[in-house]
Amino acid sequence: MRHCHTARASSRLQNTPVLVATSCVQPQPSTSGRCAAPKSQINFVPLSLYASRRINTAADNIHVCKVASVETVATEVSEDSPKVDGDHVTEAAVEPGTGGQQQAPAPKQQQEGVDLAQQLQREVARRRNFAIISHPDAGKTTLTEKLLLYGGAIHEAGEVKARRAAKHATSDWMELEKQRGISITSTALTFEYSGVQINLLDTPGHQDFSEDTYRTLAAADNAVMLVDGAKGIEPQTRKLFEVARMRQLPIFTVVNKMDRPALNGFEIIEQLEKEFGLPAYPINWPIGSGDRFCGVYHRPTAKVVLYERKGSSGRSKGATKKEYDLQDPELKELIEPDLLEQLHEDVELLEVLGDELDMEEVLAGKVTPMFFASAMTNFGVELFLRQFIDLAARPGVAPTRSGPEVAPTQSQFTGLVFKLQANMDPKHRDKVAFVRVVSGKFEKGMKVKVARTGRVVTLAAPQRMFANERSTVIEGFAGDVIGLTNPGAFAIGDTLCTGSVVHFPPIPTFSPELFAYMRCPPAMKKSFNKGVEGLLGEGAVQVLYSLDEYRQDPILAAVGQLQFEVVQYRMRDEYGVETTLEPIPFSIARWVVGGWEAVERAGRMFNTVSVKDQWGRPVLLFKNEYALQQVLGEVGDKLGELSPYALPPEA
Repeated sequence: MRHCHTARASSRLQNTPVLVATSCVQPQPSTSGRCAAPKSQINFVPLSLYASRRINTAADNIHVCKVASVETVATEVSEDSPKVDGDHVTEAAVEPGTGGQQQAPAPKQQQEGVDLAQQLQREVARRRNFAIISHPDAGKTTLTEKLLLYGGAIHEAGEVKARRAAKHATSDWMELEKQRGISITSTALTFEYSGVQINLLDTPGHQDFSEDTYRTLAAADNAVMLVDGAKGIEPQTRKLFEVARMRQLPIFTVVNKMDRPALNGFEIIEQLEKEFGLPAYPINWPIGSGDRFCGVYHRPTAKVVLYERKGSSGRSKGATKKEYDLQDPELKELIEPDLLEQLHEDVELLEVLGDELDMEEVLAGKVTPMFFASAMTNFGVELFLRQFIDLAARPGVAPTRSGPEVAPTQSQFTGLVFKLQANMDPKHRDKVAFVRVVSGKFEKGMKVKVARTGRVVTLAAPQRMFANERSTVIEGFAGDVIGLTNPGAFAIGDTLCTGSVVHFPPIPTFSPELFAYMRCPPAMKKSFNKGVEGLLGEGAVQVLYSLDEYRQDPILAAVGQLQFEVVQYRMRDEYGVETTLEPIPFSIARWVVGGWEAVERAGRMFNTVSVKDQWGRPVLLFKNEYALQQVLGEVGDKLGELSPYALPPEA
């Protein structure tokens, strides 16, 4: 252990243990055995800072020489040496090539900025963020819970079944979800695996909620598309895939339910290319299917991974595995002859398809890595998780409406409100805003500005959501999803920021296809209006209003019938209001971009009805595509642009 110069520190730190350290790059021993480094490079660091890892000796190039108390420190250094001030160290920076001449002391803020930059780089590098999309009954909720099992977030999975089961899925928190055995809302779940923090966004599996899925994908860096191995690509998968493609995300395909009789893997590859124009690169390949599904061939390592069922009906991580070389003679005793022969043939075909994965194509969403697994039995689940961590996109730069892109490691905090959820805790009738951290460091109690309104909000009670369970969040980084108690300050698509105002692109609403008046008994009008306002704010359904002042009932506008059912259920369960629906015969909605002036210029229009949205903007309803084209042919030049999507006003 080499020595270094020391000095008596401030009297405020008497008897305080300190690290006697030098920031010299190379040891410079003298004939006396002491370090001959210039005195300007010597630091006195409180031991508490080192113990709490606020001092990184490797990153800051500090050589720790010894631990001593201030009382025992010698007095060989002149008064111009660096001083210990409270819990901070003022360092005298020495530029290379200056011969050790002392420079002006760096301000505390500069050192804190360096520390923050290093922390941002480190934390962003270990974040992974993804959303799962699938058609109903593909096993999405089961896969989600098995991933949580491997992350140690839960210890027993509540497998979802159509009938009421003894256990309910952790990610399904709404009572209706538990009754029907399907996911209706989006859920944010966080867990750690192999030193990586994973933020998993569970989305509704039904196409009627594709708008909610799109909003969730606005907060995701990757999408995992789950496919039923027996059914292949289904109609609802197509719609959800198009939503993911709109977001231009890397897409990972998991072919699930291989424990049941399944399609040939090459058939599913062909479906992906034919339906979506999306080439697939199998990372692993199944060995058998149904009750003969015994393992997978892992292409990156050229290993055969065989599984053995174990545990309680797949509720735990009860699948043991062993790895073998493809040519291992022992495989003849472990795999049925026809399956082993088929495996060798399939591996040869896979080599013809290509033996290298182009990561640029993957990150651009042009090639999908493909996995085969059984979430029910845990076969292949952890293998997928490990490979996903290596291949997935890290939090990246985010575009803004105008101005430069926002990098995840920049010091300014920015966040995107992508979802509002009311009544997650029925006892408190709360409203939670889900925020994706885009850049900088989130800290509990920080003040942020809502870019849309200019309002400054203190984030005093940030929460990390685990279904309907919560824990307090102290800090967060790019890729994290944080729940904020919504005091009415936030709307879907809002940008939160510190420093200069940043506006992220707004999140559009989908064109509705079903319309109905919703009514309630007169005595329940107050609770009815409160419920409509709450559900409208969280985007559970769109609400339009008639221009007839005598018709005050809202018009619900939905993408699918199930949205209507959920709204009626929630009005009854959460607000105590029984409602009735009166369908109206329209299937297309178009927003008039030119506003009411354009509607007045067009004059009288046939085969359409004019209504207004929640912001009072004109919306035209049409019975069918023919009626839309007829209006465009007659007065299209006067109406101007008609948009199938609605964007919230900028301010």
